[in-house]
Amino acid sequence: MDLNTLWFILITILFTGFFFLEGFDFGVGVLLPFVGKNEAERRVMIHAIGPFWDGNEVWMITAGGAMFAAFPNWYATLFSGFYPALLLLLVALIVRGVAIEFRNRDTRPGWRSFWDWMLFAGSLLPGFLWGVAITNIIEGVPIDAHMNYVGGFWNLLNPYALVGGLAFVGLFVLHGAIFLSLRIEEPFQHKAHEAARRLWLPATLLVFAFVIIGYFETDVFVRLGIDPGVAPLGAGAALLASGWFVYHRRSGWAFFMTGLTIILSTLTIFLGLFPRVMISTLNHAWDLTIYTASSSPYTLTVMSWIALTIVPIVLGYQIWTYWVFRKRLSVSRMSTSQDTHKTV
Repeated sequence: MDLNTLWFILITILFTGFFFLEGFDFGVGVLLPFVGKNEAERRVMIHAIGPFWDGNEVWMITAGGAMFAAFPNWYATLFSGFYPALLLLLVALIVRGVAIEFRNRDTRPGWRSFWDWMLFAGSLLPGFLWGVAITNIIEGVPIDAHMNYVGGFWNLLNPYALVGGLAFVGLFVLHGAIFLSLRIEEPFQHKAHEAARRLWLPATLLVFAFVIIGYFETDVFVRLGIDPGVAPLGAGAALLASGWFVYHRRSGWAFFMTGLTIILSTLTIFLGLFPRVMISTLNHAWDLTIYTASSSPYTLTVMSWIALTIVPIVLGYQIWTYWVFRKRLSVSRMSTSQDTHKTV
């Protein structure tokens, strides 16, 4: 295995971790105004993701940094061509972080309601925009011989990309509802179970619609062949299995299955791309690959040693964080506790 392939695999792992971990954060944020019917319930929902959300975003930052260092031409084409969408995504993430930190600075209902809806928007938009971005990457965009994106903003909002955005949101919200059922105690836990039960079918239909349309709009799924392999088949089976566990209130297994769906779906997308990183709809000779978009061998070598040193430390810290904050949260205890200046 050469270093170009190694770094493509590493970036795949980083995006997989980001979608798996930040997916349930986004899902809980989207559900906040609808599942949390009073102040105590909404505070429990925010506290459920409070210790994790900022650490989960590190996966996205690390993936972007790895892309910049290992495949600078990929980074330049992607971030310049998708600039408006990525700027909107960044603003949404900033609003989301501010909402989590600021909502408890004041006890007025109007203040908290405003920031709750900002948290909703700051969770919905990133999930949707990531779906749009990934769909455009596998569908292809107009890239010229100089690796420049020559389309406009509206090229990115094509029908298939919108379906991809909705599929990502649907899967993230389902993932978030199941995560919430693992983090809270009864009777509020029942609401999370019911939300997951209602969300499973529409989320599943959106994901399967994304795959079916993808067979006609992209070559990613076709390139995998008649027998596409373990990743895509496993993703579909896990999503179907999650429904059984949701309906039987087996939250741990349901969360494992939606997580497995996200992991295997991301792997399927990157497998279908390899060795390409972006597809040109103007001429496939202008596709960006792990070789035409990469840094020098020396840069990849140095980065490999750095990654082997730092990544295990970061993984260990995150695992420790989830272990420390593993206990369930109670609405009754939250309602009797005093407001603090900060949520997390």
